[in-house]
Amino acid sequence: MTPEPAGSNPVRVGILDDHALIVDGLAGWIDEHATDLRVVIRTTRWLDLVRHPEFPVDVVLMDLQLGESISIESRIRACRAAGAAVVVVTALDDETSRERSLGAGAAAFVSKTLPVADLVAIARRVAAGERMARTGAATTAGHEPSDDLAAPTDAGLSDAERRALVLYAQGLSTAEVARQMSVGYETAKTYLRRARDKYAKVGRPAGRRAELIRRVAEDGLLE
Repeated sequence: MTPEPAGSNPVRVGILDDHALIVDGLAGWIDEHATDLRVVIRTTRWLDLVRHPEFPVDVVLMDLQLGESISIESRIRACRAAGAAVVVVTALDDETSRERSLGAGAAAFVSKTLPVADLVAIARRVAAGERMARTGAATTAGHEPSDDLAAPTDAGLSDAERRALVLYAQGLSTAEVARQMSVGYETAKTYLRRARDKYAKVGRPAGRRAELIRRVAEDGLLE
């Protein structure tokens, strides 16, 4: 077993897989054997992850295939925009999926056939800033998903507002958003303000950048 690195602050981990058995089994192993990691989110649904008060975490262990419409690229990019590294854990061993995942910013692409101890070692390396290629055959704590989870209410953004919001969520300043969209600074600022206002009107706060990133993640805009 890979030894645990020294350090006072445990790596905060989120686990997203559509099989609760895998989520609970992996979280239980980490709790028992890897005290330098702390599972703070465990869920079978994407919206539960991004709406969780502990999000963003340091590392998300994310299933490639979920029974939801939001693409793997959008999920990875939303996590990366929020500051979380992503390890894609998959039973699908194919080059296209690997390229899609790594191209979207995943730090590692890992087979579900890999021993848990090896997956944890990869999570440690990713938390330390490493990016890895294919690994293996494919190269809150206690927070339960809500049964009444509803799809987010459509804020009715215009195309320009959506584009400005995505650029801003990816880390660009308002001035950089304006340059990317070939509009004036005040116009870009207006797009972002309108997007915030529209989200607020449907009960989805978006006053801070972190909240905007969460809204973008919920809506799957980072394709």
